[in-house]
This record gives sequence, C-alpha cells and structure tokens, in this order.
Amino acid sequence: MTRKDHLAQWERGRRAMMSKLREYRIRDGRVLAAMEKVPRHLFLPAPYRHVSNPYGDHPCPIGHRQTISQPFIVAYMTQCLDLMAGDRVLGVGTGSGYQAAVLSEMNVELYSVEVVSKLAEHARRVLDAQGYQKVHIKVGDGYEGWPEHAPYDGILVTCAPRDVPQTLVDQLADGGRMVLPVGEHVQRLVILRRKGDKIIRKDDLMVRFVPMVRG
Repeated sequence: MTRKDHLAQWERGRRAMMSKLREYRIRDGRVLAAMEKVPRHLFLPAPYRHVSNPYGDHPCPIGHRQTISQPFIVAYMTQCLDLMAGDRVLGVGTGSGYQAAVLSEMNVELYSVEVVSKLAEHARRVLDAQGYQKVHIKVGDGYEGWPEHAPYDGILVTCAPRDVPQTLVDQLADGGRMVLPVGEHVQRLVILRRKGDKIIRKDDLMVRFVPMVRG
C-alpha cells in the first residue's frame, strides 16, 4: 500500500471515529473538535502504525507493554475534566503523547509525567512536530505527580493504580477534578472533585487500562 493509500485510509478512519464518538454521546464540542483535529496515527510509533487501525474503536499498542487508549475513552475522560482555557493540568502516563495533544487543544497548560523514557522521548518529538508548545514532559514516577507546578485544575491519569494515590489528590486545586482508572483485576473510572477540604468521589464506567508502575 502506498503512502497516499494509507493517508486516504486514515482519513476514512478519522471520519468513522468521529461518527462513533457522536454515537457514544460525546457532547462537548471542544472535545470533538480536538479529537477531529489531532492526527492520531502520527502518535503511534512507526513500527505499530500499521499493526491495527489507529482510528478504530479500540486501544492500539505503542510498545513497552503500553497502549494508546480507545478514542472514546480519550474523549470521555477529557470531557469529564470539564476544562476551561488557561487551566493548569497534570497528566500521568504521557505514553504516545496523543492524550496530551488532545488536552493541549483545550488551550490548557499541561504538565505530563511518563515513567518510560523512550516513550517520553517519542511523545516529545511528535508533540514538537505538531506544534504543541504548552506541553511540558518529564520522565518520572507518576505516583509522585509533579508537585512543583501544583495545584492543578485537572488531573488525568491514563494508567491504573490499585487505589487513588493520595499524593495526586494533594496536588488538586480547590474546584479541580481528577479522572483516573482504579483497580487491579477489575477497574472503574473514578472522578474526584475537590471542594475545599472535601473530596467528592464518583465511580463511573468499567474500564481496562495498563497498570500504573513505580518509577
């Protein structure tokens, strides 16, 4: 298949992905615009770009036993953060950089932590090539977050700890939200919101993410 054929295939895939997101009731217009704009296929490392459809309704492998999340999950978690332009956001699990690009399209200041150095390097290269200048990446332990830049208006975690890490809760601003998968064999998406000294928790969808590991 030629490069032109691949580009046509990916464009068809992107249109199908957007139809599926609307079918799944993703309603935030900013999230839909971000998902439509970001070229998902470019964030897959080259050896994995043709392993499976980058725009399919499923996660895709990116190496190092990690994946790029299903498009619906990326959109849904972003929507759940309910971000505003100018918000400061912490991402845990940079991975391919795709989720970071989608968040950056929401016009936020993003600090993203990745435990696998080669994935962090890949994400930085692709994000730079696509012009995402407001994404700051460091290699480190996601459980520790990035306290130097706290508090955060939003925290999005794309790997699953057994329990909600208190270190991340402590970095959440008043009124801020954190969205993360929690659990070992059975996982649920958890949405937390800080109201003063109180943390309000909502257990949401059943999900399946790679485990969160220590750096």
